[in-house]
Amino acid sequence: MWSNENEMVHQSIRHDGSTAHGTSSASTNVVDVHQDEYLPRPIGKSYLSVPGEAPLLGITTGELFDRATEKYSDSQGLIVSDIGIYRTFSELKQEVNDLAAGLVSIGLKKGDRIGIWGPNSHQYYIVQMAVWKAGLILVNINSAYQAPELKYCLENVGVKCLFIAENFKTQNFYEMTCKIVTEVRSSPPGEIMSKVLPEFTTLITMGISPLQGAFTFTEIMQKGQSASAKALLHEAILEIQFDDVCNIQFTSGTTGSPKGAMLTHHNIVNNSYFIGRRFAFTEKDRICLTVPLFHCYGSVIGTLVALHNGCTCVFPASAFSGLASIEAAAKEKCTIIYGTPTMHIAMMNVPDFANYDLSSLRFACTAGAICPEELIREMKSKYTVDTVGSLYGMTETSPVFFQSLPSDTDKQRAESVGYPMSHCEVKVVDTAGRIVPIGTPGEMCCRGFVTMCGYWGDKEKTDMVIKPTKWLHTGDLMVMSETGHGTVIGRLKDTIIRGGENIYPKEVEEYLHSHQSILEACVFGIPDSFFGEEVTAWIKLKEGTQLTEQEIRDFCRGNIAHYKIPKFIIFVEDFPKTVSGKLQKFKMRDETLILLDRK
Repeated sequence: MWSNENEMVHQSIRHDGSTAHGTSSASTNVVDVHQDEYLPRPIGKSYLSVPGEAPLLGITTGELFDRATEKYSDSQGLIVSDIGIYRTFSELKQEVNDLAAGLVSIGLKKGDRIGIWGPNSHQYYIVQMAVWKAGLILVNINSAYQAPELKYCLENVGVKCLFIAENFKTQNFYEMTCKIVTEVRSSPPGEIMSKVLPEFTTLITMGISPLQGAFTFTEIMQKGQSASAKALLHEAILEIQFDDVCNIQFTSGTTGSPKGAMLTHHNIVNNSYFIGRRFAFTEKDRICLTVPLFHCYGSVIGTLVALHNGCTCVFPASAFSGLASIEAAAKEKCTIIYGTPTMHIAMMNVPDFANYDLSSLRFACTAGAICPEELIREMKSKYTVDTVGSLYGMTETSPVFFQSLPSDTDKQRAESVGYPMSHCEVKVVDTAGRIVPIGTPGEMCCRGFVTMCGYWGDKEKTDMVIKPTKWLHTGDLMVMSETGHGTVIGRLKDTIIRGGENIYPKEVEEYLHSHQSILEACVFGIPDSFFGEEVTAWIKLKEGTQLTEQEIRDFCRGNIAHYKIPKFIIFVEDFPKTVSGKLQKFKMRDETLILLDRK
């Protein structure tokens, strides 16, 4: 039997909270979150290795797509609710196969980077699946990016072909592309020779209107219907391995310039597989997918989880709208609704919310930020769902490596990010890289199939986060509990050090959220000549309420330590966020310094 010293004996925890001891043998170390089996728990140190309740899958995204569309062929695979598009899995398979064959027929080859720039749409779904099936690398570009940001992405990873959407709101995707690649209008489709972006040759519009220098979506699909194109696709598929990079997801840009994280078929196929297993999704589920497809939340946690389980993906609208999301959930009888905490707040505050029949909902999913317990209770009440499931991770972990358990209480779901994913190791370390005792704050690290290959073309930054021992350092400050659940207390870079005292913004934010008039609060530090840093809070109030700075300080006094009480309080209508809903504290910090005339 293994000894405690080499950490191969686990004390385990049942779903009912009782404990038992077991060895690492197959009979006791198997995890099945749908049965009353033992789950490993850490002993003394903040380290945990979670075995799989099922083996890892050795398939590509294309193979996953083929299996799903064969198994669930007559079921609805995709609904674009606002414009009435309904597709069965069988119909999706035909469209994806035609587009994939069309792409290889115009000379795109394994490993070429294919950008996609636009909001959620039926075409976006087809492009995503077709690019993966053809062995190409999909590069997701934020639909809100402007020309300089687009140029950065295209240049950073050497995009060869770019799909663009039709005009959307103020975004003219074609004009911005032409602003960067001036040769587009004077070039035949597929033959662009750019001085600025030498690898860029092909532009494809997802709209129906022909544009100078660009193929249309329909043209590529038509090219893919020929026997020769199908033969080329068959040959291309034979070359694809599940360890090949298939996706470059740019980090969300919450702390500066985004980096291109390289994800493999193995990363995202298995990540989505185990997410769906723990949440027990089935072919009867219809997912209201409110989140963007250019983000891992939409593409992996959304569309790929749906493929594994035969779920219907419902797109409420091109871009997030609280009203459109609730309308779609009611109209399409969705059983699951996705969103970040801020998105769920927006949806539940839709005027006449009570008039929408959401009785079909059974599950709400939240990710991207911590969800306060009060918000979880409100979601369960207003959505009339039994469970709110939470997910935690980052682009670099493809993306999830902590997830709530079916047996977790609302308090656990609010205070922690859940329990580690199957086939993952996690540890919490101090600044010297030493594993800290259970209950002690430190940096969360993970190791396993979830870890990205690295940042495209940037070994230096890759080596900063992935160490020679294969541990990925997340930069998140976390505390591991005796049950193995993790509680995020902030970012390593966000920790406020005031007069030698460490202050974790999340702790102050959670207390502020308990005020009945505060809708959202964001806390961060700004430089101070005496204390080093001072605590600053941006506050968004609930509609129809009023508060003064002094009233907030009085609310804090006697309930949190004096040095944690915000010195600067700024009332705002909204917060700067990424399109995926993540708060951008670096922008808030810069704006605050300007406002206080400190910059």
